[in-house]
Amino acid sequence: MKLLFSLVALSLPVMAHATPNTSIDSFSKAKRLLMDKVYNHDSVRRTVYCDVPFDAKKQTHLPSGFNASLYESRAKRIEFEHVVPAENFGRSFKEWRDGDNACVKNGKAFKGRKCATKVSKEFRLMQADGYNLFAAVGSVNAYRSNYNFQMLSGTKSDFGSCDFHVDSRKAQPPESARGLIARTYLYFDTTYSSFRLSKQQSQLFTAWDKQYPVSQFECDKAKIVEGYQHNKNVILDERCGSL
Repeated sequence: MKLLFSLVALSLPVMAHATPNTSIDSFSKAKRLLMDKVYNHDSVRRTVYCDVPFDAKKQTHLPSGFNASLYESRAKRIEFEHVVPAENFGRSFKEWRDGDNACVKNGKAFKGRKCATKVSKEFRLMQADGYNLFAAVGSVNAYRSNYNFQMLSGTKSDFGSCDFHVDSRKAQPPESARGLIARTYLYFDTTYSSFRLSKQQSQLFTAWDKQYPVSQFECDKAKIVEGYQHNKNVILDERCGSL
């Protein structure tokens, strides 16, 4: 019987151990680290969805054909986008949904992201995870909101030359961003027990991961984030071995 169990164990795939972020619990600090250590040269200062260049002052240089009429003031700057939206993983926290005794200001109770940030260190660590944060044109970040990604049919780009669509509270990103998006969601699903992809999402992101290979930027960024955050992105660690 022991021999049988040993043979079965040997036949099972070895699953990589995914350790979450346990080092950086400040969203502000996470953004500063990304600017200082990742987006520290013009050659890598490009936004995640629309590949728009930006400078060290976070000012965007919008290309010809980019539609800047949506959230016009926010189009001028980059913001750090949670590819997996904070609300989508935040709703699993009681403090987000219901508030907490500690979440009272001037006699008025509050909940949501503000309460979860104040009370839950686990939420703060997830919110500050550098593997999930990317520079994005502020207007695109605002328009995407917390909508899930999906393939949309019969819709046109909302940002002109940047092929980003939003319809019925769903978002379709440009092809150039789909692999990165997929691997970010797969990392979060693998790493954080409080976050789980639906079957439909898992199928979509698995397909995008295969269809759109990992980029050098993803791999370089992962090495840098691992250096200061001290946890490995097991999804990218596996994919980047081929580069």
